[in-house]
Amino acid sequence: ANSILVPLQCEFYALEGLSQLKRTIEMIKERTNSKLKINGILFTMFDSRTRLSMDVVTNVKENVDDYVYNVVINRNVKLAEAPSYGQPIIEFDNRSSGAENYRKFTEEFLKREEK
Repeated sequence: ANSILVPLQCEFYALEGLSQLKRTIEMIKERTNSKLKINGILFTMFDSRTRLSMDVVTNVKENVDDYVYNVVINRNVKLAEAPSYGQPIIEFDNRSSGAENYRKFTEEFLKREEK
């Protein structure tokens, strides 16, 4: 791999994990793969009603804003249900807000890859 996409839940422990992941990536770059880079950070399970979600986004943007995707994946019941039916959200409920979030993310991801 030459790049990493980091899905980041908008939860406290995810922030701790992000710090550890960054250290691990640096170690890998030094020892085995100097071309490895973070492609971007995608916020998932975002709930605008909670202060915690907002705090996680603010904290990450203050520290690594260059990597953060503009699209966020909002917490959504259909997204939670889809895996229990063994389906991706696009097949489970193509019209859900979760499916729309992932379509928008895909567009942003592909535009970033073109650069």
